[in-house]
Amino acid sequence: MAQTLPNYKNAIFTLFIFLHLLNAQSHQFSRKLSPEPLGFKNQKLTHLHFYFHDTVTGDHPTVFPVARASITNTSSTFFGLVVVIDDPLTVGPEPTSKIVGRAQGMYAFADLNDIGLLMNLNYVFVEGKYNGSTLSILGSNHVFSKVREFPIVGGSGVFRFARGYALANTYSFNTTSGDAVVEYNVYVQHY
Repeated sequence: MAQTLPNYKNAIFTLFIFLHLLNAQSHQFSRKLSPEPLGFKNQKLTHLHFYFHDTVTGDHPTVFPVARASITNTSSTFFGLVVVIDDPLTVGPEPTSKIVGRAQGMYAFADLNDIGLLMNLNYVFVEGKYNGSTLSILGSNHVFSKVREFPIVGGSGVFRFARGYALANTYSFNTTSGDAVVEYNVYVQHY
């Protein structure tokens, strides 16, 4: 004769599922945070002024081509040329002026009708309280315009959560070599 046991299996299974649901972590995509623990009390506005030295020729170039499009060699605007840079940022326009940082990144010739660059750069600072901090720039640079404006899209270190803009003005440009010195005025909000 078969012995009938109470239906413990269903009770145990139900209890197991219930306990599992109690212990499950709730996963969420986003949540509100208090700004104070992240240091978001008062925003600061900082003005930086420096010179960017883009050296294409000579014994110590800072600009290196890494890609070309099939059209680049026949394009009057160098369309499709991509270069990487590691340009010094200095206090004054002279190449011997004190270095305060480096512009590291790339730019691409991205305009079929004008010499226009897509700039994707980090300004990596090495001086004073900004040492180790960066600002990230992304934008269009029509190099023959008197003043160009680029958005600051972020930063690190002192410039964490940065936003603002940079104004570029060509200080000197050698039409034979392509070497340039560009004056920058950068206005950045940060915490």
